[in-house]
Amino acid sequence: QVQLVESGGGLVQAGDSLRLSCAAPGRAFNHYAMGWVRQPPGKEREFVAGIIWSGSATDYLDSVKGRFTISRDNAKNTVSLQMNSLKPEDTAVYYCAADRWAYRPAVARGQNEYDSWGQGTQVTVSS
Repeated sequence: QVQLVESGGGLVQAGDSLRLSCAAPGRAFNHYAMGWVRQPPGKEREFVAGIIWSGSATDYLDSVKGRFTISRDNAKNTVSLQMNSLKPEDTAVYYCAADRWAYRPAVARGQNEYDSWGQGTQVTVSS
């Protein structure tokens, strides 16, 4: 498992931008795909975005395509989620997660495919 620590959440207005970051100080970070999962208030967690170990492939929830961008810096052991044109329905606790399998060639969308999780960071978008 990989230790993960998120940062960058906050309260913003609709249309604003936020950048979430996830630090993974473990030495095996660059072996694993990484994902962002969110839990809106009163709802179940949902996959938001993922990026494979090399950074060469990404995948997104349909409702965030074109607005959110996931990226990683394997030299710094960090993964980020740039969120633009935020909407009130993006309000959620956002979690960073690491894939349970090293070198998976595609992004896993199922939450049971991730076995390391951060503590979560709150994103609130007001209308």
